[in-house]
Amino acid sequence: MADNARPGRPVILGQNQYGKAENRVVKITRDGATHHIKDLNVSVALSGDMDEVHYSGSNASVLPTDTTKNTVYAFAKEHGIESAEQFGIHLARHFVTSQEPITTARIRIEEYAWERIETSDADSRFIGADEAKHSFVRKGQETRLTQITYDGSSWEVVSGLKDLVVMNSTDSEFWGFVKDKYTTLPEAHDRILATQVSARWRFNWTDDADRMPNWEKSYEQARKHMLQAFAETYSLSLQQTLYQMGSRIIDSRSEIDEVRFSLPNKHHFLVDLEPFGLKNDTADGAVYFAADRPYGLIEATVLRDGCEPRIPVDLTNL
Repeated sequence: MADNARPGRPVILGQNQYGKAENRVVKITRDGATHHIKDLNVSVALSGDMDEVHYSGSNASVLPTDTTKNTVYAFAKEHGIESAEQFGIHLARHFVTSQEPITTARIRIEEYAWERIETSDADSRFIGADEAKHSFVRKGQETRLTQITYDGSSWEVVSGLKDLVVMNSTDSEFWGFVKDKYTTLPEAHDRILATQVSARWRFNWTDDADRMPNWEKSYEQARKHMLQAFAETYSLSLQQTLYQMGSRIIDSRSEIDEVRFSLPNKHHFLVDLEPFGLKNDTADGAVYFAADRPYGLIEATVLRDGCEPRIPVDLTNL
C-alpha cells in the first residue's frame, strides 16, 4: 500500500462533502406574451461513502461536480422552478436516490426577485402597459434563501431572507440599561430603530407522507407578518422587537416551528449642532449621523413551545 493510501496511523477522516457551488440559473417561463422570471443561485453539497477518494484518490464513487452543475440546469428545464424550495427538493431527491454512495444532499438556494416595469398607460402615444409584459427591474429589498437537506428518509427545509433593511423613525426607546465607568451612551426616549434583517425559519414538514407547505405563500406571509410586527411594536429594545417578529411568524404560520434572527443595529446618532447655534431635537425633525460600524448585533431564536432548536446559532454559512 502506498504511503498516501489508507494510512496505518491514528489519523481518520471526519465529516466531508463536495459539490458545485453558486450555479447561477435563470428560468424564463412564457405564458403567451406574459413572461415570468425565476433567478436562482444554487449550491449543491453531497456526502456519503467518500472515504476512498480522500485516502487513495480513487474516484470510483465520485459524481463529478460538473455533473451536478449540469443537473441543476437540466432540472430547471425539465421540472421548471415552481419555488426555490420545490426546486431544491427535486435536486436533493435525485442525488440521493440516483447515486448509491450519496446518503445526504444539501441544496442551498438564493433567489433574486424581479418585478415588472410599469410602462406608459394604454392611452399614451407609447407602447402601452397592456403590451409590455416582458420587461423587469431587479428588486433590491432582500435576497430570499432556502436550504434543503435530505438523507433518503427525512427532509429538513430552512428558508428565510437576508439584507432586508427596515427602519422605524420613532416609537423606539433605549434607557434603564446598566452603566459603569466606561458608559457614555445617553439614554434615549425617542430614537430611530433600524436594522438589516437576516432571518431563517424551519418548517415542520419532514416526511413525504405529510402535506407539503405552499412554499411561495409561506414566504410571502412570513415576510409580511415579520414586517408588520416590526412596524407595530413600540420598542424598548431591539431584542424586544426581535421577539415580537419571531412570535408573529410562529403564531401566524402553523408550518413553521422555529425562527432565528441576526439583527445588526444600524445606529443613527443625533448630530451635535450646538456649535452652530442650532438645536437638534427629535420633536422638530432631527438630523442624524448614520453610523457604519461598529454596530450592536442582536441574535436570538424564537421557538414554538415544545420544539427543539435546530437552526445553527451562526447564520454566516446558512
